Amino acid sequence: MSTTIDYYFTPQSPWTYLGHQRFAQIASAAGAAVRVLPVDFGKIFPISGGLPLGQRAPQRQAYRLVELQRFSEHLQLPLNRQPKFFPVGGDPAARLITAVDQADGSAAAMALAGAIFRAVWVEERDIASEQVLAAILHQCGLEAGRLAQSHSPAIGQLYETNTRQAIDAGVFGAPSYVVDGEIFWGQDRLGLLEKKLAAR
Repeated sequence: MSTTIDYYFTPQSPWTYLGHQRFAQIASAAGAAVRVLPVDFGKIFPISGGLPLGQRAPQRQAYRLVELQRFSEHLQLPLNRQPKFFPVGGDPAARLITAVDQADGSAAAMALAGAIFRAVWVEERDIASEQVLAAILHQCGLEAGRLAQSHSPAIGQLYETNTRQAIDAGVFGAPSYVVDGEIFWGQDRLGLLEKKLAAR
């Protein structure tokens, strides 16, 4: 029986960037389908008890930077811990990924998401900029018209629906990978997700 993984994230999450390619490889090796679901954690945090980064205690913010450096080195992935355009609003990029997923499928949405993560954390580009998003679409070989489609009421409603689905599923942080109602939170849980998939 085919397995489906619900992949919840925000486009500006460094942890999602660090796990994205490994997750794609794990899902592919398991023959699992991926539902690409960027969601609005600005609506999830007030319900789940989470705090935006700037509102967290100083020691938590400092430790986050240590952990980003550790995982960047451990995974041998480039990462600017404090990129030029961060914090950055993720809604425009999230809606664009959603529009591409609807029009071009999950593989295209996964590729676009990966390019957007790199844009923030490696290339230090502003993913809230329409010009930057248009350039990333072109870089991924996707239709320029997807940007206009991302502003449609239908895509906005789907983004809201996916966010509500994340809340209903108990998701509270990014990235979260959900299989059969079981949440695996964080790129450091990918080994456990892989084990779960192998046991199916």
